[in-house]
Amino acid sequence: MREDVQKTKIILIGYRATGKSTVAAALAERWGFDWVDLDVWIEETAQSSIADIFARRGETYFRDLEERALVDVLALPQPLVVATGGGTPLRESSRRLMKEHGVVVWLTASVDTIARRMLGDQTTQARRPSLTGRKSPVDEIARVLAVREPIYREIASTTIDTEGRTVDEIVLEIADSVPDFFV
Repeated sequence: MREDVQKTKIILIGYRATGKSTVAAALAERWGFDWVDLDVWIEETAQSSIADIFARRGETYFRDLEERALVDVLALPQPLVVATGGGTPLRESSRRLMKEHGVVVWLTASVDTIARRMLGDQTTQARRPSLTGRKSPVDEIARVLAVREPIYREIASTTIDTEGRTVDEIVLEIADSVPDFFV
């Protein structure tokens, strides 16, 4: 990290439905920080859902929007909790930015749990595109995770399993794993 850059962000990464937005809101509330859901930021800026952006302009265009949004959010001066999209860390430049400006927390869950959570979330189908074109959510999740897990592992300061845990338990574990951030 450059000496002139202070880490002022807690950045949550992980696959869809691992709890990033929910945990971000709870962390922010607990410590009086602001928080940003990067996907919502992009949708509000583009005035379009992520699924529509993917359908109309393609993944590369979306990743460009995502990287610009990440730069904008990380430039905000206040301490902030950031819930990223599952694919935000795919670009090396985005990974570098996240590591430089924040403590990166990787939230995990099993493939079956992710699939169950996604099926229970009405907004997932409307707002998020299929990433592989596969009919089975379990097949898609397993395939995408096989590619993304090494990337998540590379940049994570800490890894938190969200499987069968309450939001409060997850928030406390994050606070315990990055105590210097919460002084």
